[in-house]
Amino acid sequence: MDDSGAIERLMFSYAECLDAGDLEGVADLFSDAAFGGPDDRHLVVGRDAVLALLRSTVRIHPDGTPRTAHVTTNVAVEIANGSAAARSRFTVLQAADGLLLQPIIAGRYHDRFGQTEGRWRFLERRVLTDLVGDVSHHMLIDPALLGLRSD
Repeated sequence: MDDSGAIERLMFSYAECLDAGDLEGVADLFSDAAFGGPDDRHLVVGRDAVLALLRSTVRIHPDGTPRTAHVTTNVAVEIANGSAAARSRFTVLQAADGLLLQPIIAGRYHDRFGQTEGRWRFLERRVLTDLVGDVSHHMLIDPALLGLRSD
């Protein structure tokens, strides 16, 4: 697999873990990385901080998942001198008790990556939201507290 494919696989792992309710797996992806909103006020760093953020914000349903499908598209990866950056778009679909299948949030990821022992890893993920719908079945807190727009 080439570097671009390895980075895309890492990006898609985030959605796969989150949709499976594997918050520990998501946190592992950011073991030494920054994760959060568009500005530094909403940024946490490291596995434990990411896991604490996820546990305090993501609603897990009785089936052990958030009942979501994160769809990542328009992936653009740029690699230079052992580091990389990527931009992509995301749409989160959800269906839960009392909520018909629908898009609940859409936005962009701005990611930075580095290499350790020949393996790509996240250095930073910024989540920029453009559209926010009914996230009441997905989030445990008001999305505005995370710097998410609530149009």
